[in-house]
Amino acid sequence: MFFLLFFFLLLHLPVFVGREERIPCCLQMTFSSSSYKDGDLILGGFFPLFMYKFSQYTTWKMFQRHPQYILKGYLRLPKHYYQVLALMFAVEEINKNPNLLPNVTLGFHIYNVYHNDEGTLESSLMWLSGKGPTIPNYNCERQDNSVVVIGGGTSEMTVSMGTLLELYKFPQVTYGLFDPLLSDPVQFPSVYQMAPRDTSLPLAMVRLMLYFKWTWVGLVASDDSRSEKFLRDLQEEMVRNDVCVAFMLKFATGDKMSIPSFDNFLQKIYSSTAKIIVIYIDSDSFQSQVFDSDAHKHILIHKMWITNSYWNIARSPSRIYSNNFHGALIFSDQTSKTFGFKPFLKPINPAKYPEDILHQNLWDSVFKCTSNKKKGVGDVCSTNVSLDESHWSYLDMTMSDQSYTVYKAVYAVAWALHEMFLRRSEMESNIQEDTWATYPRKLHSFLKNIQFNNSDGKQRQNSMANYDILNHVTFANKTEVLVKVGEFIHQAPLGQDFTIHEKAMVWPKSWGKLLPSRCSPICGPGFRIKAQEGKPICCFDCVPCPQGQISNKTGKDQCMKCSEDQYPNREKIHCLPKGVTFLAYEDPLGMTLTSTAVCFSLLTALVLWVFVKHKDTPIVKANNRDLTYILLFSLSLCFLCFLLFIGPPNTINCLLRQITFGVMFTVAVSSILAKTITVVLAFRATRPGSRSRRWMGSRAPICLILFCTFIQAMLCAIWLLLSPPFPDVDTHSDPEHIILDCNEGSLIAFYSVLGYIAFLALGSFAVAFLARNLPDTFNEAKFITFSMLVFCSVWISFLPTYQSTKGKMMVAVEVFSILSSSAGLLGCIFIPKCYIILLQPQRNTKENLKNNPNS
Repeated sequence: MFFLLFFFLLLHLPVFVGREERIPCCLQMTFSSSSYKDGDLILGGFFPLFMYKFSQYTTWKMFQRHPQYILKGYLRLPKHYYQVLALMFAVEEINKNPNLLPNVTLGFHIYNVYHNDEGTLESSLMWLSGKGPTIPNYNCERQDNSVVVIGGGTSEMTVSMGTLLELYKFPQVTYGLFDPLLSDPVQFPSVYQMAPRDTSLPLAMVRLMLYFKWTWVGLVASDDSRSEKFLRDLQEEMVRNDVCVAFMLKFATGDKMSIPSFDNFLQKIYSSTAKIIVIYIDSDSFQSQVFDSDAHKHILIHKMWITNSYWNIARSPSRIYSNNFHGALIFSDQTSKTFGFKPFLKPINPAKYPEDILHQNLWDSVFKCTSNKKKGVGDVCSTNVSLDESHWSYLDMTMSDQSYTVYKAVYAVAWALHEMFLRRSEMESNIQEDTWATYPRKLHSFLKNIQFNNSDGKQRQNSMANYDILNHVTFANKTEVLVKVGEFIHQAPLGQDFTIHEKAMVWPKSWGKLLPSRCSPICGPGFRIKAQEGKPICCFDCVPCPQGQISNKTGKDQCMKCSEDQYPNREKIHCLPKGVTFLAYEDPLGMTLTSTAVCFSLLTALVLWVFVKHKDTPIVKANNRDLTYILLFSLSLCFLCFLLFIGPPNTINCLLRQITFGVMFTVAVSSILAKTITVVLAFRATRPGSRSRRWMGSRAPICLILFCTFIQAMLCAIWLLLSPPFPDVDTHSDPEHIILDCNEGSLIAFYSVLGYIAFLALGSFAVAFLARNLPDTFNEAKFITFSMLVFCSVWISFLPTYQSTKGKMMVAVEVFSILSSSAGLLGCIFIPKCYIILLQPQRNTKENLKNNPNS
């Protein structure tokens, strides 16, 4: 049938497009004004009212006293009839206004449309043809002057209706969501959209997500171009604010999905870890699908839904369905208060409009009674009840945003007619008399960019939408309400554009309180976020902050460093002040080293006293006793120079500690070198005719000591002149302390001083090693060889140990090396001699020297 009608329409296309003259037929669509007296204009209202098709398409005409067709089926969604009531209210309000359309009475026809092109086109043909057969280009009504169509709840419906209405240049004022595609004047010159632009809706929803810190969100939308644009804009806004998409599902509009497909659809929502679902549906298909999916209603109650107002979950006849969306948040276009709407609704009942079959159907559903006495089924509805006594939220006494758009659409048409009649009266003498059939064509110029006043104030087409945030609440007594908990005003300054009253909100019944929606648990203090490779930014691991850094807040991407005078606590949450530390006398380590140094210094002094007391004995005279005195004195000072390394560093300490250490050790090592050379010279002097005798008893060894010490003194002087040591603060070596120490200034100079001492030590070791077996009484070569071996071992191990330690332990390592090397020299060279002097004096005689077989 549909295809035959459409084919017939194509055959007659030249008749109603190419010609301006009227076809001589009483059923012609274009008729003269004389065929209908002035005062009656008809608005065509197209709403998706019924669930199933009927044996006869029903037209409800307010000016027809008795319906000629019987309604079969049941009301699809009561919210659509709520929009019909808004249209009725607007028409009644305009007809009572003597200043708007004087001498003109508005009426309307209500037609049922479907979510498919065939049904929508048939309804449009029926409206154009009247109550007779649906014949293109003919109308069986002579008393109905149709001027405009108010309909197009969805973009698909608007396009389907516009395909036919555009042929007759009938204006189509739509009340559905604003679609930029329909604003194209080339493709849709006869379509006028009344809904405000919702380009700020993605921003408003993301601001809500950020307020509650919901970063893991699922998206559900209808599969059409408009929803595709919304999803694209929403995703871009989410990316800018680090909110991630857990999943994205598209719902096919129009015909229902198969049960397995819908089961899979719900299963994806249920299995997702996202607790927040944004649903953007420009259709009632999803709502109808859920009505029929009783087996899966338990799946939906675990989610928090955020939706646009067009998919109105609060205006459904399913009690279970409404409970599942308890706590949902709805972004509803802000509307002005229509003060006369509540008085208009209160007296409405089936008795007032007996021809209104839609109202009778609604009344039967709401009050669980029958308004038709002839049916004899159930209780007869009382004539005293009114709509405000109902517990259903879709019969709330305030106008919803969709209904308000219908209300504005009627006023837009009324003001366009007003301007057209006013213009005609001003130019009446210059133009021919208008016919009723020309009104739809001429109305276009007045509908474009119209500004009008309804009963609430000035309105403008296609302004930017502001939103009320409504909380859907259901009660145990079957009452449903929408509670305003916030708003979004896009024109307001940043920070004042979004407001929310969290204390006034209720949450889904399975929640009970505000819950997070995240891909990963938020990182607590002391941890930072580490992104998981290949996953969205919202999916991450929590890793502890690195050494020296803290994180005192949750969800930090990076840890922050403590200042140089602070360090993190064990949990890495707070920075604590660092304590000042240095190698002090009070420290156990400092106390131990100090005691050891003093003891060894006293022991060296005691050895020196023993040698001075027994200066005339052969063992003391052997190998130059003056060198022995110099060596013992320098060793005693080496032990005491350690005291410069203890205590808080200052300029004097830093300048003297390394210089004193270098010079004293140079004196000691050069004395050992001189003693070793003396051993060699003494052996050579025993040979007849040896020239070495002239060096014995001379001051040559003393000169050697002075020369070696002078070189070290020159190195130290250059060090002090170019880059002297200075007091420094080390804030990095110890994470919990600030270390006071001496900066050596020039490491090259420091290691040059140590290298020079090492050079002298190696020279002494080499000479002593070669002379260790020379036949001489009291030969020191063996003891010097062993002492140099100990000395070199200590300082060779010092270098890597010193480099690997930090802070005051570096000082301790250097001090320990000084003490151990000095003690090695003292013990290896002088302890054997003291043993003979003190315990075996019989060996310390000339007779023993003469009886020595090696002499």
